[in-house]
Amino acid sequence: MDAKTKRAARIRRHHRVRRKVSGTAERPRLAVYRSNRHIYAQLIDDDAARTLVAVSDRDVQAGGPGKTGTAKAVGELLGERAKAAGIERVVFDRGGRLYHGRVAALADGAREKGLEI
Repeated sequence: MDAKTKRAARIRRHHRVRRKVSGTAERPRLAVYRSNRHIYAQLIDDDAARTLVAVSDRDVQAGGPGKTGTAKAVGELLGERAKAAGIERVVFDRGGRLYHGRVAALADGAREKGLEI
C-alpha cells in the first residue's frame, strides 16, 4: 500500500469517527493528532468551534522512554490542564488511528490525571 492510499484510508476512518463523535462545552472532544515525530492533543468544543485546551509533546520536558512515554506525559499534562479549566469528562477522537501505542498511551495518561473518557 503506497503512502497516498494509506493516508486516504486514515482520513476516511477519521471522517467515519467524526460522524459519531462531537464535543460540547460540558463534554469536549479530545482530538489526538500523531505525526511520525510529534503528538498533539486538544480539547475542542465543536458547538462553539473553540479549542479549550491544547497540549503537544513540545510542552512536556521529559516523558518516559521513547515516543510512547512522551505521549503518556502529554496525556497527563492534558489531564492537569483540563482539570484547571474545569473539564472532567471528554469524548475521545483517535483521529482515524488505531487505539494502540501512542494514542492509547495518551488516553491512559489523561485518565490517570482524573479525566473521564
